[in-house]
Amino acid sequence: MSRSFAETAMELGGKSAEEFESIGKVDTADDQVDSLFKDKHQTDNSPAFKAVWDREFPTKSFFEFDFHRPNSTMLNDCVDIASSFKREGNLYDDRGKLNEDLLEDLSKSGYFGQLVPLPEKPAVSFSEFSYFLTKMASVEASIAGLSSIHGCIGSVDPIRTFGSEYQKEKYLPKLASGEFLSAFALTEPCAGSDLTALRTTARLDGDHYLISGKKLFITNAIYGRLVSVVCLVDGEPQVLIVELPEEDTDHFEIVNYDIYALSKLYNNALVFKDFKVPKENLISLESGNGLTVAYHGLNLGRVSLCANASGCMKVMLESMLPWARYRSTYGQPIKNRELVQDRVARLAGYIFSSDALVAWCSGLIDKGYRGELECIIAKTFGSECQKEAAIDLCMKTHGGRSFLGGHIIGDNIYDLLAPLIYEGEGDMLNMAFFKSLVKDHGKTYFEPVGQLMAQLGKKSLSPKDMVANYGVFVPYAKWLLSEATACKGGIRPIGFNKNLVRHANFAIKNLQSSAWEISSLMRKYQLKLADKQCRMSILSRKIQNLITMMVTVCYAFAKADTTMGLIADVSCDNLKNKITGNHPTDEQIRKSVSLGAILADQHVDNDLDSVLMRYDD
Repeated sequence: MSRSFAETAMELGGKSAEEFESIGKVDTADDQVDSLFKDKHQTDNSPAFKAVWDREFPTKSFFEFDFHRPNSTMLNDCVDIASSFKREGNLYDDRGKLNEDLLEDLSKSGYFGQLVPLPEKPAVSFSEFSYFLTKMASVEASIAGLSSIHGCIGSVDPIRTFGSEYQKEKYLPKLASGEFLSAFALTEPCAGSDLTALRTTARLDGDHYLISGKKLFITNAIYGRLVSVVCLVDGEPQVLIVELPEEDTDHFEIVNYDIYALSKLYNNALVFKDFKVPKENLISLESGNGLTVAYHGLNLGRVSLCANASGCMKVMLESMLPWARYRSTYGQPIKNRELVQDRVARLAGYIFSSDALVAWCSGLIDKGYRGELECIIAKTFGSECQKEAAIDLCMKTHGGRSFLGGHIIGDNIYDLLAPLIYEGEGDMLNMAFFKSLVKDHGKTYFEPVGQLMAQLGKKSLSPKDMVANYGVFVPYAKWLLSEATACKGGIRPIGFNKNLVRHANFAIKNLQSSAWEISSLMRKYQLKLADKQCRMSILSRKIQNLITMMVTVCYAFAKADTTMGLIADVSCDNLKNKITGNHPTDEQIRKSVSLGAILADQHVDNDLDSVLMRYDD
């Protein structure tokens, strides 16, 4: 496989061999994951990629939603089980972890087998799964998170996608039944975002591999569970399926530590010392390695994270409305105050756009797309919205009661912030998004120029050099000319909300202009672009917000509901202000406040259970 554009650019830019070779390994794994998909479903044919680089905007591909929800007794039963344990106050054991009786009941109902294909039962679609995660997260986010870890980034996806027939026959039924709950062990003390810094090794000794090393921050890892361990085999990252023993041994130890995030699940370090694993448990790939396996599951996990965030934000909104009706200041309930109404509307917008991204991304995955760019958008948007919802909207509305035991913020603040880091820290993913978006353009037009500079031994080219080697610059000159003269499209004013059409045309216009903006950035910084992390992240966020705006509009059109149209309009106003860096206009504030008042008045169940320490006479 040819070297990646990023690797070549960093080498030409004078980076050390260790740095550009490490980036090359990551890029190679990324390309190998892409090669698993049909050409039409790879990254450079994805809707997000085409929205930037194609001059005919792929509007149709922004309506990839699957609203089919079969009447599944199993899924409904699982929600009922979780709700019942919650009502009875039995969700957690005396250590504060999810109750084993709860997990057993969920296992019997098929909760952990949703994404596991078996001869007698196909896996549910990813659209169904992600929709269900949002429903479960609105009951208890940790239960939804456990299912995501198990099914997306644990051992289910590695075995069902890459496993041998032996591995599938042995482990898939046990993963489906919940006999084996699973985890994915990748992170190490020195290997987080840099996945090439792995130190855990496995050497073949007869019929077994002997694993040695330490894995850190492994969620859902406890005695007796199944863990996919990424380790170096003959210097190459590979994945071994490991059955953890029921207790510490001379060759294995679980190390506990205090951690605030995901406290209701197990999160531990795993220490291996020549721990035996049958050689049949090695996941063997025709093309790729352990990083390929890791990257494949991460996309599913990123969409699941957004689905979980939506459920959590719905709980926040449901807690704000009774409090806003109950709490009065200066003779008026705060639901009538402009600030609170605006917060309610903004939160409703975050939920709506998160649901839109989840439905869109999972629909694309079900149709066979890899979804690399789209899933990054869902992860970064959902995690950032959940943070803002928790801190700026829910906490500020509840005031000091947010810090009471039993309050959604006080009890869960670390869990609400953790998604900013898990499945990829936001700004790091922004740069990964940018890199995936630009690599084809860079390899086609910029890499030949860089190679010419290296050949001439120069960091910059003089006009004389350019004239003497004009053929190198002709393809890019043609692209610039075609881009400058291209006709930029839009959509026709169809539907029930003209504001949404304006938002769609704003998104399309700016997405199609972003190709020029990206190329200008590459021209400006050339071989130093890799060091301009802030600039890349800023432009990446802008493009992601534009795509989110377009998905929000399309989702609202597909839903064809008046109130949802108003919510989508407010969400797009907020996205537009983030894109342009402008403060809300008076008209935008009026729309948001008006929507907040409507939503507050629609919820008149007068349920005060979420109001703690009420001012009762």
